[in-house]
Amino acid sequence: MQVREYPVAVIGGGPVGLAAAAHLTERNIPFRLFEAGAGVGTNLMEWKWVQVFSPWKYNIDRAMGRLLDRAGWNRPHTNALPTGEELVAQYLEPFANLPAIKPYLHTNSRVVSINRKGFDKTKTSGREAVPFVLRVQQQGQLKTYEASAIIDATGTWQNPNPIGVGGVPAVGEAEHKSRIYYGIPHISGSHKMRYAGKTVVVAGGGHSAINSLLELAALKQEYPQTQVHWVLITDKLHKVYGGRENDQLAARGALGQRIEQLVKEGSLHIHTPFHIDTISSTSGKLQLDGELQGSRYSIAGVDEIIANTGARPDLSFSREVRVAYHEALECVPALSELIDPNIHSCGTVRPHGERELRQPEKGYYVAGVKSYGRAPTFLMATGYEQVRSIAAYLDGDLVAAAKVELNLPETGVCSTQTDNEATSSSCCDTPASRPAINLQSNRNSEPGSCSPLSCGDNTINENSMNTEKSMNTATPQEQKSAACCGAAPAQALKEEAPAAATGCCGGPAEATEDACCKLDEEAKAGGLSGCGCGTSQDIRMTEKAALAGQPGAAAPGAEATSCCGTTAPAKPKQKAVETVANSCC
Repeated sequence: MQVREYPVAVIGGGPVGLAAAAHLTERNIPFRLFEAGAGVGTNLMEWKWVQVFSPWKYNIDRAMGRLLDRAGWNRPHTNALPTGEELVAQYLEPFANLPAIKPYLHTNSRVVSINRKGFDKTKTSGREAVPFVLRVQQQGQLKTYEASAIIDATGTWQNPNPIGVGGVPAVGEAEHKSRIYYGIPHISGSHKMRYAGKTVVVAGGGHSAINSLLELAALKQEYPQTQVHWVLITDKLHKVYGGRENDQLAARGALGQRIEQLVKEGSLHIHTPFHIDTISSTSGKLQLDGELQGSRYSIAGVDEIIANTGARPDLSFSREVRVAYHEALECVPALSELIDPNIHSCGTVRPHGERELRQPEKGYYVAGVKSYGRAPTFLMATGYEQVRSIAAYLDGDLVAAAKVELNLPETGVCSTQTDNEATSSSCCDTPASRPAINLQSNRNSEPGSCSPLSCGDNTINENSMNTEKSMNTATPQEQKSAACCGAAPAQALKEEAPAAATGCCGGPAEATEDACCKLDEEAKAGGLSGCGCGTSQDIRMTEKAALAGQPGAAAPGAEATSCCGTTAPAKPKQKAVETVANSCC
């Protein structure tokens, strides 16, 4: 079946869904776009008063911009920060009204099921030769549409996570739903009197929670009786603060700086880590019960709860097609190692496109926020590049589909961390194979990070240099592991260099004496010269190509500035101990 035999069905009328329509339009691929709401950007309008932390230059898809410019669009100022409402009014709605888009846009159209024509999920032979069938609820009627491919960009906003511990609603959560706001209330505007002078609990540790807390703190200045409680399930507040002044998005970094200041001032009642299992009411007041640090704990006298606990994707309508989701994150499986918050604290993700988003069901793609499942920190620019690559592939332009480029602003946080300090994470996109050996005792050494200091931190901590009597007790294997994640090559280490044993590149080598890490050891065991640890290249693929007689052999003499092929940040060449302390991937 050819892609132009039937239209491509795009599900979701948000920024990424509309970007998909733009790229399909430019490639002359017919499409239909289905949006469950009354207009485009329905989800954005539910937080229309909130100013986003990314400026317009990161929020405008190139194809959408080109089509709008041809129609005489008044392009917003590049560096201005739009609100949700401005994104819709100045960008999405003008695009939706373009003659090339409007006839194929179906609002008030909720997709309730998708299958292959005449096939359920179990039947294999011949399924790729028939179109997809979508059942769509429109104005009280169930209508049927056929499609050659599916791009699911429905997002996750309509499916907020519950407050209860373990991902399930707390006992009593449904009964008290009228006093729980799932989302970002307009505290300085239409919802002001709902919270003024009240005792309010904010549950969550992301940007939405920070936004709610900052708004409540401002409200408290006007109504001093307002009491603000902050419930988190993590006690690592440094992860909540983010990159602060190091964040390349100034507005995002400022959120972390402002909430950190509120915490220092004692303006918030913080309960962490607090796992809520019950919500009850007595004499008109709510009470939250659960466990805090292993003991029973309660917050009583509560008037309102704001749930900023994230969201999850709706997987129901794709049940009869072969769509795979990661077992934990419910994201596209190939993205899991890039975005898993158990492994990464970085908010930036390497470029990815059609290849990573492929599903077992040929022609079915999950893109945008939904592709991340339950993982946080998605940026619109990521979704734009996803759908550009998908449209190119559907058009048969394999070169453009494979050439994925994405320039995202750095968060200022580069180290990998785990929720459990007893276990390590990994760097270089490779999960740790076993717990790291942490020989640092100073407070700046973050558990599971890929160097003695957080990545990108140019500061040398003298305490870390002098720990364990200059590390004379470190074994050769532990010293070897310090060469990972962009540190100096193993042979350059001196006795005084701290042995930063981490989970980078699979962790330390287990048997091979001349291997710098487990990935390097595995490459050598497979007949290759290594993985590229200590060079600026990942030589595994190029050496395999050379062995197979294909072009692409590794270039010799690469500069020793990387770990397993991932280039380290540029650093002045100092003595080995400083290189180890400062370098990361």
